Amino acid sequence: MRTTLIVLLMALVIPVAFGQSKVTKENVPGITNLARLETTVACAGAVKASAVAEIKKMGFKAIFNFRLATEQGADIEGETAAAKDAGIAFFHMPLSGSMPDPTVVDKFVKTIAEPGNQPAFIHCASGNRASALWYVKRVLVDKWEDDKAMAEATELGAMSAGMKTFVVDYVKAHRK
Repeated sequence: MRTTLIVLLMALVIPVAFGQSKVTKENVPGITNLARLETTVACAGAVKASAVAEIKKMGFKAIFNFRLATEQGADIEGETAAAKDAGIAFFHMPLSGSMPDPTVVDKFVKTIAEPGNQPAFIHCASGNRASALWYVKRVLVDKWEDDKAMAEATELGAMSAGMKTFVVDYVKAHRK
């Protein structure tokens, strides 16, 4: 009994002591691949405009959408209108997964760090770009170690090899 209690306490205390948060996977109608990091961030794939009010109810202050307007199923206008109706900040920052633009990452890092934009709901079509840019935020804004930030980002969403290379190179070039 005592050993069980000690193991249970260690499982609860160690993640807190080392700054690790728990990622949970959720099923919400209108949201694909939702992975949530307590109340700090959620990374997801495709989001339907009808799900925006639920995102607001979950406590998020801002939505960052990295989808290109030309992507199949992207409804930027509908999501923008739904965000306005729900009273949640909405930032459309189109980022190509095959040819990512560093200026979009610059804008994201600046905007997410502004007061009132967190907790943030970050999404693209699958979660690839969302988790990749969260990695950048963790390293450059929160000053996390690369390995720790990459582990968290990977838990939040599958990152393609190309996107991983891009964000690792971006971090190396922008680290102060």
